[in-house]
Amino acid sequence: MDLQKQTTPAVAELRASDAERDRIADILHDALAEGRLTADEHAERVEGVLHAKTVGELEVFIRDLPAAHRQGPAPAPYRPTAGAIPIDPDDNVVAVFSGAVRKGRWRAGRRIHAYAIFGSVEIDLSEALFDHQQVVVKSFAIFGSVDIRVPENVSLRGMGGGVLGSFEVATLDSGDPEAPIVYVDGWAVLGSVEARPKRGKVVADILDRVHRKVDRSLRRHLGH
Repeated sequence: MDLQKQTTPAVAELRASDAERDRIADILHDALAEGRLTADEHAERVEGVLHAKTVGELEVFIRDLPAAHRQGPAPAPYRPTAGAIPIDPDDNVVAVFSGAVRKGRWRAGRRIHAYAIFGSVEIDLSEALFDHQQVVVKSFAIFGSVDIRVPENVSLRGMGGGVLGSFEVATLDSGDPEAPIVYVDGWAVLGSVEARPKRGKVVADILDRVHRKVDRSLRRHLGH
């Protein structure tokens, strides 16, 4: 099969970044999950992505997939930007043989750690204030459960897994490039981690930022 892609030379010859390789790898992962690629095809293309030097070389591996031709905003990346998230948590939510809840109008940090050990943790971000675009919720459920809810106008990504447990994240893409991205990481060991949008709840801060931009533009215009 001929996978050669005709692109503008100036773009095709640009050196590929790690973020661009990650984007192509994510598209290939989705194609494998959807049954568009076999396991061997997926492995072969991922290996090619890792060795690709230019943008043009990367695009070759997805030119026959629907994701390469979709119009509209690019989906949120599946991993946080390198260096954007601190190593130490801004907030710890711990439940040991008990329950812990973080909900309401609270300020979400860049990194939140949730520990449910023979207990349950609920983290509700549906009314939270987002000071940062990227937020990681590191969740550990050991014989317990971590339940995470987000507004329906953010992007939501899962990066963790389960060991004799359930780790389920409902992937969500916001149409707003300025919307927060919530990454749920961690492990469920004989327990469960679940993250999904809370219908009817949106991040008002996104609208506030838009209004502030409009106000600043109007002030500059009137000041001339």
